Amino acid sequence: MSTPPAATPAQHPAVPFLKGHGTENDFVIVHDPDNALDLPAATVARLCDRRAGVGGDGLLHVVRSAAHPEARAMADRAEWFMDYRNADGSIAEMCGNGVRVFARHLQRAGHAGAGDLAVATRGGVKRVHIAKDSAPGAGDGDITVLMGRADLPAATVTVAVGARTWPTTHVDMGNPHAVAFVADLDHAGDLLTEPSYTPSAVYPAGVNVEFAVDRGERHLAMRVHERGSGETRSCGTGACAVAVAAARRDGLDPAVTGAPVTYTVDLPGGRLLITERPDGEIEMTGPAVIVAEGHIAPGLFAPSQTVTS
Repeated sequence: MSTPPAATPAQHPAVPFLKGHGTENDFVIVHDPDNALDLPAATVARLCDRRAGVGGDGLLHVVRSAAHPEARAMADRAEWFMDYRNADGSIAEMCGNGVRVFARHLQRAGHAGAGDLAVATRGGVKRVHIAKDSAPGAGDGDITVLMGRADLPAATVTVAVGARTWPTTHVDMGNPHAVAFVADLDHAGDLLTEPSYTPSAVYPAGVNVEFAVDRGERHLAMRVHERGSGETRSCGTGACAVAVAAARRDGLDPAVTGAPVTYTVDLPGGRLLITERPDGEIEMTGPAVIVAEGHIAPGLFAPSQTVTS
């Protein structure tokens, strides 16, 4: 008996997807609980392309932790793993807005309800709280993510846009951030192009660069260039980094004062509330909305060749 020919990519079924955003930081969502899909960088980039694909600042690959080699060690603490990819297809450690949208998707799909939820990420297990008044269909109600503790490495980095330069505060939120306080957000220029920074060796894998201004007492506004995505409408880890940098600048380090500090952070896509507690834990609260669902044309994906045993 002859062996039947292998299936061609065009024979694979269409892949379901959803589209969601958190303060207009938008994502393609692919629900793949068994980690059965191959997601090379070129495929992710095509999906995130705003003209030739679905369009998004990144992709949320939704996988059960036990099925993904990078998350198995966290499976006893979190059922689901957020395998996050930047818009250019590169792999990222964390995405704060993405975690909220990820949780909203699980709620909408019936895998989570109002209350507490654990999500595994490359930046560790993140604890999420879905507000009780949160409606899974409409996407109403805020979602709070416990983002972990910030690390502030002792690095002196200067960021430049055109002829302007600023010193930055290096804040690591599971992914790296360089925070610059500026007099005017327009000074950040065209953030589609990555701002230059020196010394570049401090960030061998690239960095997210935030430009922040004061709008009032414990009230900030910011713009951000996300590595691998360009300027985005919002960045959750970036908002946390800006709040932490502002607290240190303002002499309000909760570990020193013994009191939590909250900053309101306005981004082009909306508003986030960031609270740093005396134990170092950072809480981020904001909206998360699912806006569409559909199917990606057959042939774009092929079965995963990754060994998962």
